[in-house]
Amino acid sequence: MVSSSGETGRIALDAMGADLGPSEIVAAVKLAFAEFSNLLPVTLVGNQDVLRPLVAAEGLEAHPKLAIQHASEVVTMDDKPMQAFRRKKDSSMARAIELVKTGEASAVVSCGNTGALMAGGTIRLRTLGGIDRPALAAIIPRDKGHFILIDAGANPQAEPEHLLHNALLGSHYAKVILGVKNPRVGLLTIGTEEGKGNALVAGSHALLKQNTGVINYVGHTEGFQVFTDHCDVAVCDGFVGNLLLKSWESLAKFFSATLKSELKANPVRMAGAMLSKGAFAALKQRINPDIYGGAPLLGLRGNVLKAHGSSNRHAIKNALAAAGKVIRADLLRHIEEDAAKLNQTLPAGESAETAATPATEV
Repeated sequence: MVSSSGETGRIALDAMGADLGPSEIVAAVKLAFAEFSNLLPVTLVGNQDVLRPLVAAEGLEAHPKLAIQHASEVVTMDDKPMQAFRRKKDSSMARAIELVKTGEASAVVSCGNTGALMAGGTIRLRTLGGIDRPALAAIIPRDKGHFILIDAGANPQAEPEHLLHNALLGSHYAKVILGVKNPRVGLLTIGTEEGKGNALVAGSHALLKQNTGVINYVGHTEGFQVFTDHCDVAVCDGFVGNLLLKSWESLAKFFSATLKSELKANPVRMAGAMLSKGAFAALKQRINPDIYGGAPLLGLRGNVLKAHGSSNRHAIKNALAAAGKVIRADLLRHIEEDAAKLNQTLPAGESAETAATPATEV
């Protein structure tokens, strides 16, 4: 079942990096094929001696859209990103990225080591023309929908042109995944007044204002505004973005646990909770990170989606669907075309280089 056809639109799925193991990955593929009739072909990348029995157990051994690419090694969560790709060249993650590099797949999905995936993707695939650094995009719920947070942790240190590119990357992803025709872009800072923020914010603000013909820039955006219907894309450096993302994730868990505990405090509250069961189920679904399944590393010459290490089969299923959407939308071409327009506004010597700085560990 090793794929050698180089089929256009194939998804390479790292089958060995998930916390729940390869059995959950294979189960996710079965769910995806059952739910999405137009799902693109999938190549499972990992130890074939482990994967073949799992595929057979799920009744997928003869599925026309499924293949296996053997890889003898696994990148663990304890591996250092750069060392993982130097020492484990036959890892499932490295082989999956290589399939995208050679054109045998159009996207890679992995639940594995985040730093290793970013480093490997950046080094092997390189960045799109006009984009200096890739950025990690996360989808977060807000009033009346969701917004894209970018950068969510790929580059803790950034320059204004990087945030300009983040705005472009996030806008195109919002069009594909959120279905927003003209995404509103906000620059995350400490106040909405002109001049608020540090030098990075000031420089980024100036560049974004110069490019309103390409980017629908709505100006300075404070932290509380991103959870209102204020913007569809919140732009920042990876340091701020990762703090916001992890704070939101922990806060959501805190409120969920606290609410559950309080509702069980006495019989009256428990009765009220039963009457409100539908509302609680709807709330849980709205803040469920499994809906979109993964965070893309945008700006590379290949589609790379990072699913959470603890992702279950439903989250991985949705990550496969998201990968299919970005492939069909020809996301990379549209980003590269608009990046050329943006870079015309940058001062001489500051236009993006095509060779990226390797991504660092989140």
